[in-house]
Amino acid sequence: MARHEIVMPQMGESITTGTITKWTKAVGDEIEIDEILLEISTDKVESEIPSPIGGRVAAILFEEGETIDVGVKIAEIEDDASVSLDGGSADSSSSSSSNAPEPVASETVEASPAQTEKVSGERRFYTPLVKKLADENGVTLEELSKIQGTGAAGRVNKSDFMNYLSSRASSTPAATPVSTSGAPAVQKPVAAPVAISAGDQVIEMDNMRKAIAKNMVASKQISPHVNSIEEVDLTHLVKFREGTKAKFLQEEGFKLTYTPLIMHAIIQALKEFPMVNSSIDGDKIIVKKQINLGMAVAVPGNGLIVPVVKNADALSLRGLCRAVNDLAIRAREKKLTMDDLTGGTFTFSNVGSFGTLMATPIILQPQVGIYASGAITKRVAVLPGDVMAIRSMMFGTHAYDHRIIDGELGGKFLASIHRNLRDMDPEKLL
Repeated sequence: MARHEIVMPQMGESITTGTITKWTKAVGDEIEIDEILLEISTDKVESEIPSPIGGRVAAILFEEGETIDVGVKIAEIEDDASVSLDGGSADSSSSSSSNAPEPVASETVEASPAQTEKVSGERRFYTPLVKKLADENGVTLEELSKIQGTGAAGRVNKSDFMNYLSSRASSTPAATPVSTSGAPAVQKPVAAPVAISAGDQVIEMDNMRKAIAKNMVASKQISPHVNSIEEVDLTHLVKFREGTKAKFLQEEGFKLTYTPLIMHAIIQALKEFPMVNSSIDGDKIIVKKQINLGMAVAVPGNGLIVPVVKNADALSLRGLCRAVNDLAIRAREKKLTMDDLTGGTFTFSNVGSFGTLMATPIILQPQVGIYASGAITKRVAVLPGDVMAIRSMMFGTHAYDHRIIDGELGGKFLASIHRNLRDMDPEKLL
């Protein structure tokens, strides 16, 4: 019999704790693989968590209502494996006494919906923990698929991965830094200690802020960021919104904002330049078939969250308006699901909603680009024929991963977004 430890899963990139709202099974209950084991609520997400293995619930370590850190063991599940984890026979007839305790092998499994990857035509399951370790250590999916797993159903667990990593490191000669100038190898920078003076306020970072900081630093280390910035005239969209917003509110029950209009323009640009709608896996470029557009939403007191409009290219402009409104409301009411926060292929951030003129955003990994729109402000502009007029202008920034997107593609994609905005006839689209 093997015993598997179930740990609190990570429900989003900046989420570090979860509250158990309901156990759907009790100790001693049978549970099938992918059958719901518990329900979890965080400050941003509520989700049902299926069991990654089948067996019997052996232990429940926390009560409903308790809040636990990500990665902490919350339950144990026993399975009736006829072969022990070390490969030996588990024949019960060898027991010297019917009351003798049965040996139990332990394995840690993160409770989360299955994450499958397709390699060479075969679908394989990896826990979020193993996927994260692979990303951090530069292990590609193809390389990951070759690791022999000792977990349930042959899955690769943390121990398998770390053993593989150790063997790979020992078989690969360490690279020696070379400097043609004879200078010592560059060391990783270390932040200088901060002097604290009398009267200074010291605030401990909460877990969410720590996670955000870690993810932002990691993105900068992974992707060489380049930013292209361009100004666009949105006078006709401003006039349209002012003349249509009352009717739209009456018809739909929510306000018409610029966000879905800009997102519609981004979607058309992604169709024109599909390479921007991609990710990098080792030395491979994965061009995404679906356009799943993330939209950054500021949640007061809870930082930033990025829900995703799935298959955004299949929606009409009015459908996009409804999807954006729905996600924004559920984000602020903390009713998003984990599915709402995953699978994005490109991200949009409206920094202009805070009055910011422009910004150079950080890419949300593993995407390769993000577009930020600034505040729409009235300025004097020079029109064709050298005519000066007051226009409603906006700066837009395209931040992109320079590993696969060079300045030409990055600039053309940005120009496409703004051309789509200038040429947009929202009255026909709505």
